[in-house]
Amino acid sequence: MRWVVLLRGVNVNGVSVKSAPLAACLQDAGFTVVRTVLASGNVTFASEDGTSRDDVKARTEQALRAGFGYDAWVVVLTPDRLAEIVAQYPFARDDEQWHPYVVFASDPGRLAELFARHEANDAESVELAGDVAYWRCPKGSSTDTPFAKLSAAARWKPVVTTRNLRTVDKLLAAARP
Repeated sequence: MRWVVLLRGVNVNGVSVKSAPLAACLQDAGFTVVRTVLASGNVTFASEDGTSRDDVKARTEQALRAGFGYDAWVVVLTPDRLAEIVAQYPFARDDEQWHPYVVFASDPGRLAELFARHEANDAESVELAGDVAYWRCPKGSSTDTPFAKLSAAARWKPVVTTRNLRTVDKLLAAARP
């Protein structure tokens, strides 16, 4: 079974996880066909048939904690679910004035709570879609908008991670056999 795993909070705030050691760590945890995508905590791999998403999450987080010494949190998806997420992006993808993002969550209830705390504004667009939120913001403001500031709060750290849609496209390509 193929999996897509998004690491939360790596290569920022002093947590450095390089691609080659990440791949080796996950291979040591028993995963195969490990591929890292870019240097931002994106990885695809295979597990034995019958392995549950929850088991993949637990094994990955434990391996990262042991291998890199940080409090690891991950979001685990299947390639099919990732393809659905990409296909359902609700905003224009080719508008050069905006950054397209997807906010992934390991706990959809907590993502809904985050979304409920967000107040709509003219500076950005945010749409909740179950276990993800779609977000777009003007170029150059991905850390300055109200939603960016809200989602960066420590209370969301264990459950959400954000990826640019172009990164998600690359990750989906790597996840396909």
